[in-house]
Amino acid sequence: MKDFIPQIEPWIDEEELHQLKRVVESTYVTEHALTAEFEEQVKELTGAKHAVAVTNGTAALYCCLKALGVGPGDEVIVPNITFVASANAVIMTGASPVFCEIRSDTFCIDVSAAEKLVNENTRAIMPVHLYGQSADMDALQRLAASESIFIIEDAAQGVGVKFNGKHVGTFGELGILSFYGNKTITCGEGGVILTDSDELKEECYRLKNHGRSVKGIFKHEAIGYNFAFTEMQAAIGIAQMNKLSRIIERKSKIRDLYYKELSSFSSAFEPVYVDPRSSPVYWFTSFLAQDRKNLQAFLREQGIQTREFFYPLHLQPCYSNMRIEGEFKTSEEVYTKGISLPSSYMLTGDNQMRVIDAVKEFYG
Repeated sequence: MKDFIPQIEPWIDEEELHQLKRVVESTYVTEHALTAEFEEQVKELTGAKHAVAVTNGTAALYCCLKALGVGPGDEVIVPNITFVASANAVIMTGASPVFCEIRSDTFCIDVSAAEKLVNENTRAIMPVHLYGQSADMDALQRLAASESIFIIEDAAQGVGVKFNGKHVGTFGELGILSFYGNKTITCGEGGVILTDSDELKEECYRLKNHGRSVKGIFKHEAIGYNFAFTEMQAAIGIAQMNKLSRIIERKSKIRDLYYKELSSFSSAFEPVYVDPRSSPVYWFTSFLAQDRKNLQAFLREQGIQTREFFYPLHLQPCYSNMRIEGEFKTSEEVYTKGISLPSSYMLTGDNQMRVIDAVKEFYG
């Protein structure tokens, strides 16, 4: 029987064990020296002045929104194709997410569509850097400046990604990265808030630390929450950051081989456009496929796991009671066709060729 080929899996080995041993030997398990070390690594990678580690990416988005005063009566523009955490973080503040159509090429937010959604209640726009490619930050910065609204970047999938040479998550007032188990690098769970503002950094830290500016005291300046990081997360994160350049290089080679073999053999299986201003990190290698459901079923029979694109927000059952205006034909078409092939660092050359051969066999 052939080996099962997962869509994604983390690269975990002795390097993580070495860093976790540091935690055991120190006896500090909540935020301490390794957390600070991990935050420094993130700052060095991104160029952000501040990096605040929190329990996960959703909590990071919530802190960003709250730090900017977003709340009841406010609206935040969110792309219609993204994981639900983007919109749910807005709902957590009491504000309303407003779903915006995506571009048909990069699948990131359509800034021209977003411009039409801005009104007197709009406080912020939340671009999502989808599948390792940057949104159009030039256009977004122009829109935000002209309308006096905030940019909060959901760069959950954007570790290592740059736009015009600048790391995503550092263009707006605030941005976040995610280190969930299936991301380019992982802490198991974890998120990091990025900002160049001293004031917003302090506010985000208070929000994640029970409303305190300092741990271990029992006077709380504000209402806050427990979104603390752990030294175990930091240990894994440090090891993963040390591997990042190798992971990016390997994922790029995986993408190159998929594109070499699959880009032109069939008009029914289209490669994804890459904005030349973006320096992507191929979290997944994705295509637009005709008859995607049957292709997935065929590959599954061959022991090959694939992944659909995110389900459009305007169709989500959990938002069925929300007022949603406009049509989302691009989102629906992209969702119907979008497929991501196995893209792990651990993917062997032989297994990748199995995937390639199976796709070719399906389309005959």
